[in-house]
Amino acid sequence: MIASWAVSNRLKNKFKKYSQVALGSGLSGREIAELMLKDNGIYDVTVTSVQGRLTDHYNPANKTVNLSPDVYNGRSAASAAVAAHECGHAVQHASAYRWLEFRSAMVPVQNVSARVINFMFIAMFIGAFGLNMFAPSSALLIIIACYSIFTLFAFVTLPVEYDASKRALAWIQDRNIVDSREHEMARDALKTAASTYLVAALGSLATLLYYVMLFMGNRE
Repeated sequence: MIASWAVSNRLKNKFKKYSQVALGSGLSGREIAELMLKDNGIYDVTVTSVQGRLTDHYNPANKTVNLSPDVYNGRSAASAAVAAHECGHAVQHASAYRWLEFRSAMVPVQNVSARVINFMFIAMFIGAFGLNMFAPSSALLIIIACYSIFTLFAFVTLPVEYDASKRALAWIQDRNIVDSREHEMARDALKTAASTYLVAALGSLATLLYYVMLFMGNRE
């Protein structure tokens, strides 16, 4: 939790810092996104603005690149990096990138697991008052199964995010969207963003191992 907070706070600071650096090309995040999509022959993806801060994401279900206002309207190294990164996911989708397809296929399973784990914690809370709905070992096995899915999903997300950043950085450099100084800022911002996914994956793995240890101890 401490590592996650530290990385998240660092990302916010980096984005704020690089958002103050005006982009030499003068392009906005929306313009950069639309240009990258066009250069990759993608014409069925819409670039939209969504509320919030650092809420940027690509939705493969309705084929939209959703950018936060700071990125959508921004004309900075930070907005260029984020806009290109999200379009990197659209390029992955268009090219049937196997890790993105695997991750997308896991989304329904992930959602079901989330509902199951919520139910289990409620059941365990009720059990604490003497209404035992599940045997401890059975409850732990279900929790372990759910966290195994969470952990797999988190680790599958890593190559998806790293590849999107790689595509973004290569494109903004080849297209002369940024100069060498701005490119380094964009690379640093995306590297920091990627570290949040790494910490999340490690945190999920740690939680899974915790419940596995509880299960093994309960058996003994």
